[in-house]
Amino acid sequence: MRRVASAAFCSVCLGLILSACASGSGTRSDSAAAEKRGVGPGMNADGEVIDSSKVESGYGQKVKIGDWEGELTGKPAAGSCFTKLQIGMPIKQVTDTCGPPTDQGAYITGKAFIPFYFGSDRFRYELAYKAQGRLIFAGGSMADITGGHLIWVIYNASDTGYR
Repeated sequence: MRRVASAAFCSVCLGLILSACASGSGTRSDSAAAEKRGVGPGMNADGEVIDSSKVESGYGQKVKIGDWEGELTGKPAAGSCFTKLQIGMPIKQVTDTCGPPTDQGAYITGKAFIPFYFGSDRFRYELAYKAQGRLIFAGGSMADITGGHLIWVIYNASDTGYR
């Protein structure tokens, strides 16, 4: 009796999981492609970034330059070197334009856990500039692990420059 009840419970759970996966399969890509509306986290009602560490992707202006897609979030500070940057620029070109960052760091993305995935964006670099904002770079692919390309500019005139 105990095995029958346990097997019935497992089949009910499996059915619920499969139905949830089947019903949610199309919504994930649709919601990821949908542009977010309203005031984003770390932003004020005027569209300015007030806390760079809380900003989320999707609340800025989408930009496509050549093969590169990216995002511009917030409003640039007066005289900021960030206004000279373009989505798709390599890190070296950015640091030649804006100088060394106040702080920097790297982190892996979910793509790093995909077996046999050798494409780009397995990791990201973040450069923080005091009183200007932050720059996010998508890391290179397995064949190009030396650098990344600019994919996201977060303008923040009050940024501390530290991550």
